Amino acid sequence: MKSIGIITDSTSSITPAAAEALGIQVLPMPFYIDSVCHYENAGLSRSDFFACQAAGKDIHTSQPSPEEVTWQWDHALKEYKHILYFPISSGLSGSYATACVLAQEHPYTGRVFVVDAGRVSTLLHQSILDALQLIDEGYKAEEIKDIIEKSRADFSIYIAVEQLDSLRRGGRISSTAAALGSLLGIKPVLSLTVGKLDLHQKVRGSKNARKAMIAAIEKDLETRFAAAREKGEVTVMIAGSADEQTTESWIAQIKEAFPGMPVLYDDLPLNICAHIGQGGLGIGLSAKPTR
Repeated sequence: MKSIGIITDSTSSITPAAAEALGIQVLPMPFYIDSVCHYENAGLSRSDFFACQAAGKDIHTSQPSPEEVTWQWDHALKEYKHILYFPISSGLSGSYATACVLAQEHPYTGRVFVVDAGRVSTLLHQSILDALQLIDEGYKAEEIKDIIEKSRADFSIYIAVEQLDSLRRGGRISSTAAALGSLLGIKPVLSLTVGKLDLHQKVRGSKNARKAMIAAIEKDLETRFAAAREKGEVTVMIAGSADEQTTESWIAQIKEAFPGMPVLYDDLPLNICAHIGQGGLGIGLSAKPTR
Protein backbone atom coordinates (compact mmCIF):
# COMPACT_ATOMS: atom_id res chain seq x y z
CA MET A 1 0.00 0.00 0.00
CA LYS A 2 1.29 3.46 -0.94
CA SER A 3 1.81 6.06 1.78
CA ILE A 4 0.03 9.31 0.80
CA GLY A 5 -2.57 10.02 -1.88
CA ILE A 6 -4.10 13.33 -2.89
CA ILE A 7 -7.73 14.08 -3.69
CA THR A 8 -9.02 17.50 -4.70
CA ASP A 9 -12.19 18.76 -6.33
CA SER A 10 -12.68 20.22 -9.78
CA THR A 11 -12.50 23.80 -8.51
CA SER A 12 -8.74 23.21 -8.61
CA SER A 13 -9.00 23.46 -12.43
CA ILE A 14 -7.14 20.15 -12.68
CA THR A 15 -8.62 18.21 -15.59
CA PRO A 16 -9.12 14.43 -15.52
CA ALA A 17 -6.18 14.00 -17.93
CA ALA A 18 -3.91 16.18 -15.79
CA ALA A 19 -5.02 14.33 -12.64
CA GLU A 20 -4.09 11.01 -14.19
CA ALA A 21 -0.67 12.35 -15.15
CA LEU A 22 -0.10 13.65 -11.61
CA GLY A 23 -1.38 10.46 -9.97
CA ILE A 24 -4.14 12.19 -8.01
CA GLN A 25 -7.94 12.01 -7.92
CA VAL A 26 -10.40 14.82 -8.66
CA LEU A 27 -13.96 14.94 -7.31
CA PRO A 28 -16.30 16.61 -9.87
CA MET A 29 -18.20 19.55 -8.38
CA PRO A 30 -21.93 19.85 -9.04
CA PHE A 31 -23.77 22.88 -10.38
CA TYR A 32 -27.36 23.41 -11.42
CA ILE A 33 -28.82 24.90 -14.60
CA ASP A 34 -32.56 25.47 -14.34
CA SER A 35 -32.67 22.94 -11.48
CA VAL A 36 -30.90 20.22 -13.50
CA CYS A 37 -27.70 18.93 -11.86
CA HIS A 38 -24.50 18.82 -13.90
CA TYR A 39 -20.92 17.96 -12.96
CA GLU A 40 -17.64 19.56 -14.03
CA ASN A 41 -15.92 17.68 -16.88
CA ALA A 42 -18.86 15.30 -17.21
CA GLY A 43 -21.09 15.82 -20.23
CA LEU A 44 -21.79 19.54 -20.51
CA SER A 45 -19.11 21.37 -22.53
CA ARG A 46 -17.77 24.81 -21.61
CA SER A 47 -19.34 26.30 -24.74
CA ASP A 48 -22.73 24.84 -23.81
CA PHE A 49 -22.35 26.20 -20.27
CA PHE A 50 -21.61 29.71 -21.52
CA ALA A 51 -24.49 29.48 -23.99
CA CYS A 52 -26.83 28.70 -21.09
CA GLN A 53 -25.36 31.59 -19.13
CA ALA A 54 -25.78 33.99 -22.06
CA ALA A 55 -29.39 32.86 -22.42
CA GLY A 56 -30.04 33.93 -18.84
CA LYS A 57 -30.74 30.47 -17.47
CA ASP A 58 -30.69 30.06 -13.71
CA ILE A 59 -27.24 28.76 -12.73
CA HIS A 60 -26.15 28.12 -9.19
CA THR A 61 -23.35 26.14 -7.61
CA SER A 62 -23.39 23.52 -4.91
CA GLN A 63 -21.03 21.38 -2.86
CA PRO A 64 -20.73 17.62 -3.33
CA SER A 65 -22.87 15.40 -1.12
CA PRO A 66 -21.25 13.62 1.85
CA GLU A 67 -21.85 10.33 0.02
CA GLU A 68 -19.91 11.55 -3.02
CA VAL A 69 -17.01 12.69 -0.85
CA THR A 70 -16.75 9.52 1.21
CA TRP A 71 -17.10 7.31 -1.88
CA GLN A 72 -13.99 9.02 -3.27
CA TRP A 73 -12.18 8.59 0.04
CA ASP A 74 -13.14 4.92 0.32
CA HIS A 75 -11.84 4.25 -3.16
CA ALA A 76 -8.53 6.00 -2.46
CA LEU A 77 -7.98 4.37 0.94
CA LYS A 78 -7.82 0.99 -0.75
CA GLU A 79 -4.58 2.20 -2.33
CA TYR A 80 -3.14 4.68 0.20
CA LYS A 81 -2.53 4.64 3.97
CA HIS A 82 -3.29 8.36 4.23
CA ILE A 83 -5.19 10.87 2.12
CA LEU A 84 -4.72 14.61 1.78
CA TYR A 85 -8.05 16.09 0.68
CA PHE A 86 -7.91 19.58 -0.87
CA PRO A 87 -11.42 21.08 -1.27
CA ILE A 88 -12.16 24.61 -2.43
CA SER A 89 -11.25 27.35 0.08
CA SER A 90 -13.35 27.34 3.26
CA GLY A 91 -14.09 31.02 2.65
CA LEU A 92 -15.85 30.28 -0.64
CA SER A 93 -17.82 27.13 0.13
CA GLY A 94 -19.05 24.89 2.92
CA SER A 95 -17.22 21.92 1.37
CA TYR A 96 -14.29 22.22 3.75
CA ALA A 97 -16.46 22.28 6.90
CA THR A 98 -18.45 19.27 5.69
CA ALA A 99 -15.27 17.34 4.90
CA CYS A 100 -13.83 18.10 8.35
CA VAL A 101 -16.91 16.59 10.01
CA LEU A 102 -16.71 13.50 7.80
CA ALA A 103 -12.98 13.07 8.51
CA GLN A 104 -13.73 12.68 12.23
CA GLU A 105 -15.77 9.55 11.59
CA HIS A 106 -14.58 5.94 11.33
CA PRO A 107 -12.72 4.81 9.23
CA TYR A 108 -11.35 8.22 8.23
CA THR A 109 -9.97 9.45 11.57
CA GLY A 110 -6.19 9.63 11.39
CA ARG A 111 -6.21 8.59 7.74
CA VAL A 112 -7.88 11.49 5.90
CA PHE A 113 -6.43 14.97 6.42
CA VAL A 114 -8.57 17.82 5.09
CA VAL A 115 -6.39 20.71 3.94
CA ASP A 116 -7.70 24.26 3.76
CA ALA A 117 -5.29 25.81 1.27
CA GLY A 118 -7.54 28.90 1.14
CA ARG A 119 -7.41 28.81 -2.64
CA VAL A 120 -9.29 28.03 -5.82
CA SER A 121 -8.54 27.32 -9.49
CA THR A 122 -4.88 27.64 -10.55
CA LEU A 123 -3.80 28.64 -7.05
CA LEU A 124 -5.29 25.46 -5.61
CA HIS A 125 -3.66 23.55 -8.47
CA GLN A 126 -0.30 25.00 -7.42
CA SER A 127 -0.88 24.03 -3.77
CA ILE A 128 -1.40 20.45 -4.88
CA LEU A 129 1.80 20.55 -6.93
CA ASP A 130 3.54 21.84 -3.78
CA ALA A 131 2.05 18.98 -1.76
CA LEU A 132 3.26 16.41 -4.28
CA GLN A 133 6.76 17.82 -3.95
CA LEU A 134 6.53 17.63 -0.16
CA ILE A 135 5.51 13.97 -0.48
CA ASP A 136 8.58 13.36 -2.63
CA GLU A 137 10.69 15.07 0.04
CA GLY A 138 9.46 12.56 2.62
CA TYR A 139 7.08 14.65 4.74
CA LYS A 140 4.19 12.94 6.54
CA ALA A 141 0.58 13.71 5.68
CA GLU A 142 -0.08 15.75 8.83
CA GLU A 143 3.16 17.69 8.28
CA ILE A 144 2.16 18.55 4.71
CA LYS A 145 -1.25 19.75 5.88
CA ASP A 146 0.47 22.03 8.41
CA ILE A 147 2.99 23.40 5.88
CA ILE A 148 0.37 24.15 3.24
CA GLU A 149 -2.06 25.80 5.66
CA LYS A 150 0.64 27.96 7.24
CA SER A 151 1.63 29.21 3.78
CA ARG A 152 -1.86 29.52 2.37
CA ALA A 153 -1.84 33.34 2.33
CA ASP A 154 1.38 33.49 0.29
CA PHE A 155 -0.42 34.34 -2.92
CA SER A 156 -2.09 37.17 -4.76
CA ILE A 157 -4.62 37.09 -7.58
CA TYR A 158 -6.45 39.65 -9.70
CA ILE A 159 -9.39 38.93 -12.01
CA ALA A 160 -10.82 41.22 -14.69
CA VAL A 161 -14.49 40.58 -15.31
CA GLU A 162 -15.70 41.09 -18.86
CA GLN A 163 -19.43 40.72 -18.21
CA LEU A 164 -21.25 42.21 -15.24
CA ASP A 165 -24.48 40.20 -15.46
CA SER A 166 -23.10 37.22 -13.54
CA LEU A 167 -21.92 39.46 -10.71
CA ARG A 168 -25.37 41.08 -10.69
CA ARG A 169 -27.13 37.70 -10.49
CA GLY A 170 -24.83 36.69 -7.65
CA GLY A 171 -25.73 39.83 -5.72
CA ARG A 172 -22.20 41.25 -5.78
CA ILE A 173 -23.29 44.39 -7.65
CA SER A 174 -26.68 46.05 -8.14
CA SER A 175 -28.68 45.96 -11.37
CA THR A 176 -28.16 49.70 -11.76
CA ALA A 177 -24.40 49.40 -11.34
CA ALA A 178 -24.29 46.53 -13.83
CA ALA A 179 -26.28 48.46 -16.43
CA LEU A 180 -24.24 51.64 -15.95
CA GLY A 181 -20.96 49.74 -16.00
CA SER A 182 -21.86 47.97 -19.23
CA LEU A 183 -22.91 51.27 -20.83
CA LEU A 184 -19.66 53.01 -19.89
CA GLY A 185 -17.42 50.04 -20.58
CA ILE A 186 -16.39 49.78 -16.93
CA LYS A 187 -14.39 46.63 -16.13
CA PRO A 188 -14.03 45.71 -12.43
CA VAL A 189 -10.71 44.20 -11.43
CA LEU A 190 -11.26 41.92 -8.44
CA SER A 191 -8.71 40.71 -5.92
CA LEU A 192 -8.87 37.46 -4.00
CA THR A 193 -7.48 36.96 -0.52
CA VAL A 194 -8.00 33.81 1.55
CA GLY A 195 -11.65 33.12 0.86
CA LYS A 196 -12.66 36.69 0.12
CA LEU A 197 -13.32 38.39 -3.21
CA ASP A 198 -12.99 42.19 -3.19
CA LEU A 199 -12.98 45.03 -5.69
CA HIS A 200 -9.38 46.06 -6.43
CA GLN A 201 -9.96 48.71 -9.09
CA LYS A 202 -12.48 49.91 -11.67
CA VAL A 203 -11.12 50.75 -15.12
CA ARG A 204 -12.58 51.53 -18.52
CA GLY A 205 -12.00 48.91 -21.18
CA SER A 206 -10.39 45.49 -21.30
CA LYS A 207 -6.98 46.86 -22.34
CA ASN A 208 -6.76 49.01 -19.24
CA ALA A 209 -7.96 46.14 -17.07
CA ARG A 210 -5.03 44.03 -18.26
CA LYS A 211 -2.61 46.89 -17.59
CA ALA A 212 -4.02 47.34 -14.09
CA MET A 213 -3.58 43.65 -13.26
CA ILE A 214 0.00 43.53 -14.54
CA ALA A 215 0.82 46.70 -12.58
CA ALA A 216 -0.63 45.12 -9.43
CA ILE A 217 1.50 41.99 -9.91
CA GLU A 218 4.62 44.09 -10.55
CA LYS A 219 4.01 45.88 -7.25
CA ASP A 220 3.49 42.58 -5.40
CA LEU A 221 6.76 41.22 -6.81
CA GLU A 222 8.59 44.33 -5.61
CA THR A 223 7.09 44.12 -2.12
CA ARG A 224 5.43 40.99 -0.67
CA PHE A 225 7.17 38.52 -2.99
CA ALA A 226 10.57 40.20 -3.35
CA ALA A 227 12.49 37.71 -1.21
CA ALA A 228 10.79 34.66 -2.73
CA ARG A 229 11.36 35.97 -6.25
CA GLU A 230 15.05 36.49 -5.49
CA LYS A 231 15.26 32.79 -4.61
CA GLY A 232 13.30 31.76 -7.71
CA GLU A 233 10.38 30.49 -5.61
CA VAL A 234 7.47 32.37 -7.20
CA THR A 235 5.18 31.06 -9.95
CA VAL A 236 2.95 33.26 -12.08
CA MET A 237 -0.63 31.96 -12.13
CA ILE A 238 -2.97 32.56 -15.08
CA ALA A 239 -6.62 31.57 -15.29
CA GLY A 240 -9.46 32.57 -17.53
CA SER A 241 -12.89 32.02 -19.01
CA ALA A 242 -12.20 33.84 -22.27
CA ASP A 243 -12.08 32.50 -25.82
CA GLU A 244 -8.93 30.83 -27.13
CA GLN A 245 -7.59 33.85 -29.03
CA THR A 246 -8.05 36.23 -26.08
CA THR A 247 -6.51 33.71 -23.70
CA GLU A 248 -3.45 33.18 -25.90
CA SER A 249 -2.98 36.94 -26.20
CA TRP A 250 -3.20 37.32 -22.40
CA ILE A 251 -0.67 34.55 -21.77
CA ALA A 252 1.74 36.09 -24.29
CA GLN A 253 1.36 39.51 -22.67
CA ILE A 254 2.15 38.10 -19.25
CA LYS A 255 5.19 36.13 -20.45
CA GLU A 256 6.51 39.29 -22.06
CA ALA A 257 5.93 41.29 -18.87
CA PHE A 258 7.59 38.67 -16.62
CA PRO A 259 10.26 36.94 -18.73
CA GLY A 260 11.93 33.89 -17.26
CA MET A 261 9.34 33.34 -14.52
CA PRO A 262 7.54 29.96 -14.38
CA VAL A 263 3.93 30.20 -15.57
CA LEU A 264 0.95 27.93 -14.86
CA TYR A 265 -2.30 28.38 -16.82
CA ASP A 266 -5.74 26.81 -16.25
CA ASP A 267 -9.25 27.38 -17.48
CA LEU A 268 -11.40 28.74 -14.67
CA PRO A 269 -13.66 25.94 -13.40
CA LEU A 270 -17.34 26.22 -14.25
CA ASN A 271 -18.24 26.63 -10.57
CA ILE A 272 -16.27 29.88 -10.66
CA CYS A 273 -17.43 30.83 -14.16
CA ALA A 274 -20.97 30.74 -12.76
CA HIS A 275 -20.03 33.87 -10.77
CA ILE A 276 -17.41 35.47 -13.03
CA GLY A 277 -19.04 34.84 -16.41
CA GLN A 278 -17.42 34.36 -19.80
CA GLY A 279 -14.45 36.48 -20.81
CA GLY A 280 -12.80 36.69 -17.40
CA LEU A 281 -9.01 36.92 -17.20
CA GLY A 282 -6.89 36.42 -14.10
CA ILE A 283 -3.28 36.64 -13.01
CA GLY A 284 -1.70 35.83 -9.69
CA LEU A 285 1.42 34.79 -7.81
CA SER A 286 2.14 31.85 -5.55
CA ALA A 287 5.26 31.45 -3.42
CA LYS A 288 6.81 28.11 -2.54
CA PRO A 289 5.56 27.06 0.92
CA THR A 290 7.99 27.49 3.80
CA ARG A 291 9.23 24.24 5.28
